[in-house]
Parts: sequence; structure tokens; C-alpha cells
Amino acid sequence: MRRFTNPWLHDEHRFRDVLRWKAGIAPKDPLSAAPDHPAPAVPIALEGAPQDGWRVTWLGHASFLLQGCGRNLLVDPVFSDHCAPLPFPSLKRQVPAPCRADELPEIDAVLLSHSHYDHLDLATLRTLGKETPLLVPEGHAGWLGKQGFREVREVSWFGSGEILPGIRATATPAQHFTARTPFDRNRAHWCGWLLEGGGVKLWHAGDSAWCPAFREIGERLGPVDFGMIPIGAYSPRWFMKPMHMNPEEAVQVFRETRCRRAVAMHWGTFRLTDEPLGEPPLRLAEELVRQGIPAASFMAGSIGESWLVRG
Repeated sequence: MRRFTNPWLHDEHRFRDVLRWKAGIAPKDPLSAAPDHPAPAVPIALEGAPQDGWRVTWLGHASFLLQGCGRNLLVDPVFSDHCAPLPFPSLKRQVPAPCRADELPEIDAVLLSHSHYDHLDLATLRTLGKETPLLVPEGHAGWLGKQGFREVREVSWFGSGEILPGIRATATPAQHFTARTPFDRNRAHWCGWLLEGGGVKLWHAGDSAWCPAFREIGERLGPVDFGMIPIGAYSPRWFMKPMHMNPEEAVQVFRETRCRRAVAMHWGTFRLTDEPLGEPPLRLAEELVRQGIPAASFMAGSIGESWLVRG
């Protein structure tokens, strides 16, 4: 069975490193004075998809509702209370989802970045319906088919195609890994997604460390009108650097992919790593100041908040 890899050199960690981290016998990052509170939330306004431009709504963590060209799309929707195979208290949602999955407008397609529980939530997908079209990286279709999903389309890195009339999707590279169990590591791929429609380019980075592919994404597919870039789950750095970028690296990715505007994701919803929940947006703001980038160009918003994007 094929196993996927990142095509550039980077550190790799194994299960014994997880045990060292969780047992507290590995190096820790310096203590932070940042507040340990989840992302703020605002009431969600669920409306129909605009015909002109796109509405981007953050649903928490890496989940987004993307509405444009009269269509409603979801990326990595997770509405469950836990991002785990069992309801472990440590992986409980820290801030409620802004709505229920069955309250969303009718979803035309779902894009998934990879199989981790905080990105691929079977309970949410089943609520949406097993006939909902799913767009996935390579290696996921067989497993999702066994779960009963009837319309699953795999895409390789930089592969693209029209997924709905007037809407094109391209799978973009990322540096990460996949696993649902201890026995299926990297049997499926990981990616981000670039969406083009109505003269607008939206880019969801997926789950990723910084890697050389981001400059290539910017050169081949940029500029991007609106990006969704992860800024959290980065500590301890010795362990997380190969799989998750920190806020400073996220700003580098913002520049390299030629984003005009972006919103921060992958923070403040689930407690996955050691940094305080409120630290990522503070470090993001500091890095934007250091690089002379306006705060409105790369925002750390509120769960339930929407942004209108026009080309």
C-alpha cells in the first residue's frame, strides 16, 4: 500500500517522542504570560450565497463556510464537541461551534485537507449527508467509500478541476502527515485548497508546517485575494515544528503565497499543544508590526465572523 511523504528534508518524530512530550521529560518552551482563553465568538449570520464575490465565515479551528457564485462550500468542517475518536476531556472543544451543522444552508461540496480528527469529522459529514460531494487529497477515497460516502473525488498536489459550474479547485502542497489510528500513518496525503470562482481566489492552507512549497504556490497560483492560514498548535517547538507553523512563520507564508488579505485559523478552539490558547494572535500581531504589515491584512478574527471578498 502506498505511503505518502513530504518531498523535502525535515525532522521527523515518532510515537516515543509523543510519550516524552506528554510525560514531561522533554524540553519545554519558555513560559508565556499570554492569556489562556479561547478565541472570541460572535453570533453567526447564515445567509444565502452571494452572486458577487465570496463570503468567508470562520466556524472555528480550520473549519470555514465559503459562499460564492450562488454556492455553499465547507472546508474541514468539525462540529463535534471533541476532536478525537473518544470524548477525551483534553480534546474537548473550548468554544461552542457558532451553529449546528444541520442549520447551515444546503452544502454543495466539502473540501477536506487530511484525515486527522480535528479536520475530518465523520459525525459532521454524516449530518451533511452521504451524497454530499467530497473533494479530498489522494488516498482518502477508499476509506471514505467504506464509510458510505458515495461521491468522493481525489486530487493530487497541483491537480485541479471544475468542481461546480464556474468554480475551480486546486490541491496545494503542505508539510504534514496523516493518521486515524496507530496503524495507518501516511496512507493518505494532505493538502491545502485554492478555489477560483467569480474572479476571486481563496486559499485554505490546510494543516502545515512552513515548507519550501509555499513560495511555489505563490509563484504558480498567486496572488491570492483571501487566505486562511494556521497560526496555532506549535509548542513545544522541538516537536511541533515539522508539522505546524508558528505565527511568525505564518506571516512568512502570507508573504510567500502573495496573499492580499488573510485570516488566522487553527487556534483558540481545541487545546492541542502547550501554548496558551490566547498566545497565537498576540504573536501574530507583534510579527505584523515588526514587518510593517497592516493589521487588517492578516486578521485573527472571531468564531462566527464573516468577511466579504471581491476580486
